[in-house]
Amino acid sequence: MTQPMPGPSLRGAVDLSALARPAAPAAPPGAAPTGGPAPTGVVVDVSEADFDAVLQQSLTVPVVVDLWAEWCGPCKQLSPVLEKLAVEYAGRFVLAKVDVDANPRIAQAFQAQSIPMVVALIKGQPVPMFTGAVPEAQARQVIDELLKVAAQNGVSGTVDVGEADPEAAAAPEEPPLPPLHAAAAQAFEVGDYDAAVTAFTQALNENPADADAKAGLAQAQLFGRVDALPADVMTGLATAAADDPTNVDAGLAVADRDLFGGHVEDAFARLVDLVRVTGGDDRARVRTRLVDLFEVVGGDDPRVAQARVKLANALF
Repeated sequence: MTQPMPGPSLRGAVDLSALARPAAPAAPPGAAPTGGPAPTGVVVDVSEADFDAVLQQSLTVPVVVDLWAEWCGPCKQLSPVLEKLAVEYAGRFVLAKVDVDANPRIAQAFQAQSIPMVVALIKGQPVPMFTGAVPEAQARQVIDELLKVAAQNGVSGTVDVGEADPEAAAAPEEPPLPPLHAAAAQAFEVGDYDAAVTAFTQALNENPADADAKAGLAQAQLFGRVDALPADVMTGLATAAADDPTNVDAGLAVADRDLFGGHVEDAFARLVDLVRVTGGDDRARVRTRLVDLFEVVGGDDPRVAQARVKLANALF
């Protein structure tokens, strides 16, 4: 679901002070420094441990923060676009990539309700940009506006492009996607999840062992279901699920929204509980949805392994 945010502005910023570390006392002469520097390069991976250094870096150069997760299909479409622009803009902004699963406090600080979510930092203040996998032209337009806002606030420095990891710069390009996968990726980029479902379904018809297509299909179906529910309808379903733990339709919708927003354990727990209190066709629907969400997150994720055990216990 692509949701453009208001244009870049320093107004209405959320409080990131919980992520900033207090200033350390001066070290004795000759002692090693206690605080690490900001990660170097135009594209950097950022964790909770070094986020304070990135806040400091935003005093001199705009920082674009890409909140993503490994299981998020649209994230995988957007991140390469942002990385390309970061290189193209040659150090006029830093792209800081944050895995929300590994760094939940950063996601909470930015009040991330869904991903991908892109915000910027100017002088330590968060600046809304957009959510969802937007096209390159739209991302470029928002970044241009961000640079104008940054310059108006006295932040117009650059980072040395030469600081980028030389091994990363020399890495070979990834092979092109198969045609149907490429069509699905393009559909994801513009928010046409029905078209993505069609492309991945055709890919699976041609090759039932295509694990990437199977995962992509589950992701496209999830994003299509979430996209189809307006906020007011979702609020009503959340209330219905809370009032009646056996309400399958409401429970399925809330689990979708939980997973979409990165609350993986909550989504899995809700559906396991629904399996326990339902039977017949309803139980089969819930089990099928839970297995689909396992595909979205990925079988290698330990949360999936744990939920599979709980599902088995609930069924038998």
